Amino acid sequence: MLDTWATSKRASVAIIAICQVAAMALWFSASAVTPALAAEFHLSNFSQAALTSGVQAGFVLGCLASAILGLPDRVDPRRLFAASATVGALANALLLAVNPASPAAPLLRVVTGVCMAGVYPVGMRLVATWAKDDMGLMVGILVGALTLGSASPHLFNAFGGLDWRPTVAVSSASALAAALLIGFAGVGPNRAPPPRFDPHAVLGAWRDVPLRLANLGYLGHMWELYAMWAWIGVFLSASFALSLPAGTAEVAARLAAFATIASGAVGCVAAGLLADRIGRTTVTIIAMAVSGSCAATIGLLYGGSPAALLCLCVIWGISIVADSAQFSASIAELADPARVGTMLTLQTALGFTLTLVTIHLLPHFVDAMGWRYAFVPLAIGPAIGVWAMARLRADPRSVKLAGGRR
Repeated sequence: MLDTWATSKRASVAIIAICQVAAMALWFSASAVTPALAAEFHLSNFSQAALTSGVQAGFVLGCLASAILGLPDRVDPRRLFAASATVGALANALLLAVNPASPAAPLLRVVTGVCMAGVYPVGMRLVATWAKDDMGLMVGILVGALTLGSASPHLFNAFGGLDWRPTVAVSSASALAAALLIGFAGVGPNRAPPPRFDPHAVLGAWRDVPLRLANLGYLGHMWELYAMWAWIGVFLSASFALSLPAGTAEVAARLAAFATIASGAVGCVAAGLLADRIGRTTVTIIAMAVSGSCAATIGLLYGGSPAALLCLCVIWGISIVADSAQFSASIAELADPARVGTMLTLQTALGFTLTLVTIHLLPHFVDAMGWRYAFVPLAIGPAIGVWAMARLRADPRSVKLAGGRR
């Protein structure tokens, strides 16, 4: 018969994962309904970009503020999660009351992004309190679920998109449900007592060498990840237009983009299982070597066989996010137990700040080099990440990773 601790762990982790995805619907919905909003209100390209990037910018600001204040470690994470999901749901619902072409709409998206800083890293913090020789899998499950959510807009838009008003309403209701349900999740035995307030604690992410190396690995990973996710659909659309009939190319490209990003969920869970058994640095180095190679070579298939291109895209989709959870797991294992939430939130803030740069750089790469070589500069990130994780592997404190498996 299963003991009470194991039963509570399963139930709590399941609740946390469900709540995480339900609350993050506020983020996913923006990408899903932007085409419908643009068509109805004749939004400019800038306005469309602001609705999407506003969430990301707000998320970075929220993460930085949360990390400096130490909120994930000093406040009950369930209460922080519930409050953030509730305010985010209200800000999202207000989109129904404002003109999407007005400045109020992107401002509301920024507020929603700030609130997501109390959901995503806090959910990882919560699930880390339950880890027992399975940290990689615990965080991998959450990131895998969120990867599916990130892919969903491509699937919706392949079949004509979504009516934006019901979608906004449902995503707000979903976040409110998450705010109510998260209270039923337990906090695991790994949570340390709340630390004293110290705004300088965030500097430990750079001063502490193992933490610095884990963060550098994560930044190398993030340099590549969101630029690929943001532009792979456009790349596939341009490529398929050269090799498929006009009537099917666009739908095929959207479905292929969904398959590319969604396949990463498999990579997250599989990498979590492997990392707990063969080591964090081993898995991250392999994943970044594969994804970096894909970034450097994917353009060679541009305009060629759709089947061959899709196969390489899926390999890229699996490998590009397989390592994501392992950087968070590494921080959770290397950081001061009383500051794990703060360090996870800061790592997330730094990574998403970098994505704002690479997402906007890629169109310039396309203009300068064409689609055949536009993704090549993304391989720089994984290369730096491999170096950082190799250095971390050689550090004596890496024995804390994955139960000594590094």
